[in-house]
Amino acid sequence: MTLQGTVHKYFDNVDTDVIIPARYLNSADPEELAKHCMEDIDADFVTKARPGDIIVARQNFGCGSSREHAPLAIKASGISLVIACSFARIFYRNALNIGLPILECPQADEISAGDQLRVDLEQGSIENLTQHRQYAAQPFPPFLRRIIEKGGLMEAIK
Repeated sequence: MTLQGTVHKYFDNVDTDVIIPARYLNSADPEELAKHCMEDIDADFVTKARPGDIIVARQNFGCGSSREHAPLAIKASGISLVIACSFARIFYRNALNIGLPILECPQADEISAGDQLRVDLEQGSIENLTQHRQYAAQPFPPFLRRIIEKGGLMEAIK
């Protein structure tokens, strides 16, 4: 599976409270959550994000509470992939459970906002088309690729 999109860049310790603020947790509707994704740290995110775009961050992306609303809001906003130097473990698991691809890449801090990336999930290769650079991430094993391709754990089980 190959993905390509424009980068929306964030930094260290982006927590689930800024991915989807608690005031919107009374809804589990993905489309409603997407309207408020990242609004407390990037008020323009919902108007800038296009289907297929990619979020790139530094260390500990998705820290904080264990709410599945956070990766759900990201996925529903059209983001195809999140790349970070590291993820909070509960966010990592929740993202895979709902079928949102995520990749850990130690060089993610070298990627800039607005860069165009092409990512091969099977190989774990990240090509920065803007900066003409290559990065490597740990590719997903086949069973995790299957979960992502099916749209999440529940769909893969069905």
